Amino acid sequence: MKVILLQDIKSLGKKGELVEVSEGYGRNYLLPKNLAKEANAQAMNEYKNAENSKNFKIATAKAQAESQKKLLEGKTFNMTAKAGKGGKLFGSITAKQVAEEIKKQYNISVDKRKVVLERDIKEFGTYSAEVKLYTGISAKIDIQVSEA
Repeated sequence: MKVILLQDIKSLGKKGELVEVSEGYGRNYLLPKNLAKEANAQAMNEYKNAENSKNFKIATAKAQAESQKKLLEGKTFNMTAKAGKGGKLFGSITAKQVAEEIKKQYNISVDKRKVVLERDIKEFGTYSAEVKLYTGISAKIDIQVSEA
């Protein structure tokens, strides 16, 4: 018997998956507890539409990430900070500040957790960073820190 899961079930699969189960398990356990619904023609049509919708969203997100990568790849972001003697910054340049600078210059929203700095930026100079835009898609950028 084929059923579409309405909830995650540890031994079977995740919500929304189409799985094959024994007749008794489906009729006596999954269906009465509303853990799954029978895969009839209407349910299969809904399942296929949901799959197509999910695939379309993934494809558009990947395409957007690729275009953002082309826009950001190899760009240098100039940031200013106050420093004491010897070029040591008061504090540091954080991933949050880099994400805000990307938003300001290119209007691309990037989560601060997606900006990966090679090391802490605590001195003037040029540093490289990686911006993760999507799974497997990331752009390498440079950050130039100068005195305010």
